[in-house]
Amino acid sequence: MSNEGAAADGRDRLVGGRYRLVEPIGSGGMGTVWRAHDQKVDRDVAVKQPRLPGDPQDESHRRAAHRLYREARAAARVDHPCAVAIHDVVVEDGLPWIVMELVRGESLQEVLRRGPLAPAEAARIGGAVLGALRAAHAVGIVHRDVKPANVLLGTHDRVVLTDFGIAHVQGEESLTRTGEFVGSLEFVAPERMSGRGAGPASDLWSLGVLLYAAVEGSSPFRRTTVESTLAAILTADVPEPKRAGPLAPLVARLLERDPERRPGPEETARALAAAGGGEVPEPEPAPEPTPAQEAGRREEPAGDPGPEERTPAASPVEPPAPRRPVLRGRVVLAALAVLAAGGVWFGVSASLDRGSGAGATELHGTYRPMPAASAGDTWVAHEEPELDAVLVLPDGYRPTARQSGGAGRPRQVVYGADGAVQVRLAEWDKAAGAPMERARAAERTWRKQHRDARTQLTRTGLEGNDAVYADTAYGSDGQRARVLQLFVRTGDGRLYELRVDMPKGTAQEHEGTALFKGARDRLKLGAAPQESRSAAPTP
Repeated sequence: MSNEGAAADGRDRLVGGRYRLVEPIGSGGMGTVWRAHDQKVDRDVAVKQPRLPGDPQDESHRRAAHRLYREARAAARVDHPCAVAIHDVVVEDGLPWIVMELVRGESLQEVLRRGPLAPAEAARIGGAVLGALRAAHAVGIVHRDVKPANVLLGTHDRVVLTDFGIAHVQGEESLTRTGEFVGSLEFVAPERMSGRGAGPASDLWSLGVLLYAAVEGSSPFRRTTVESTLAAILTADVPEPKRAGPLAPLVARLLERDPERRPGPEETARALAAAGGGEVPEPEPAPEPTPAQEAGRREEPAGDPGPEERTPAASPVEPPAPRRPVLRGRVVLAALAVLAAGGVWFGVSASLDRGSGAGATELHGTYRPMPAASAGDTWVAHEEPELDAVLVLPDGYRPTARQSGGAGRPRQVVYGADGAVQVRLAEWDKAAGAPMERARAAERTWRKQHRDARTQLTRTGLEGNDAVYADTAYGSDGQRARVLQLFVRTGDGRLYELRVDMPKGTAQEHEGTALFKGARDRLKLGAAPQESRSAAPTP
């Protein structure tokens, strides 16, 4: 029976001569999880039916299945109350089916769909997940897919980290070789994008994203496409968590792009215990590394040291200073290659949960570049002397409104085309405050106008100038709107705002987001002819 057939009509199938499949309870890029009944000991279990790409008759497919079997058997060595217990590994159809304990409850992802958690509860859950990770790391296992969907909340406040099905044994050949990738992209550490592989620090990055999602409701790297999510992980500044409270400094440090600058497991455990009001757990003794693990560590490239800029830990009151991404050695080259190629991920699964809560970008497969944008795409430069700027927009956009400023108002111009997408550029001769202050004022205005408005703020930069990116959504079903804003303060003290308004949940949202990105990347400030600006009407 093929894998496809088993997934479609596998109910009541007997696996390994003792595990009778009852019903599917979960599915992802790497397989399907079934609730099953162990007829030998009369108990319910969870059985993961793996899924591998390619023809089962191919040698590469057989090698991948053998590696998956070895890694599943290795994951069974993880012994911790907060790590799902693996009872058995059974070979069916040439693939290893993983038999695990059945945890009754719901996932953290399901809980977050109802709203974010308090910092103390997030810290309690994070401490349990960290305990399972430390036990795995102690036997040379890296999880590689820590995310809310894989954290189960059972009875009696039990927290269980599950799905070690793509775990990796350090120092051995990985299930995923060059050009291949597994994991949920929003929660994956940036160093894995370079092909350097996963280490314990990679799991700690994922724990940091999980904690952020637990208190804020979603991952800070969630975007509308796989490519933009990848770019956010590699280069974007992490938005300040607003509800993290005492967890904020730890989350900021766990999300350092340089793995060496992240806190270790003991320091992380102490911070989580302090934030959750619990006792600091004793560190678990790590066994001596195996020869294979030592060889793997020797082969891992250290990367160029490069200069570093250390950022103070985030505070729940004062925002942190702008953080520049630290990407070393081959990480930098891989990031540039990925972004410059303008590519897309092809593979078993590449789907994005756009709903509320803590859904994940599922990404399993191979990255291949796409052709460059068509040469027929035409962008037109519009000189705006009064604003001392050049605004570059797609052909078809024309000015629809202007304001000359004065009485505390900015100079501004509005452009539109035939649709509902509008772009606006505004300029104040003197900034009333830093870009973040202006962005927060705009956020307060949106909330006054629309009680359901939600804004995400992200520190960034534009041509060496401080900037803040704001993404706001508001409105009821069928009347949803989205506004993207970029606030920039230039070196001479002026403040600019680039803004794009669009309907949300429509094809025009895709047009609007592409317009904002293109206009931002082409925007020229202080580039309009100076004689034109000086001859402009006085407000």
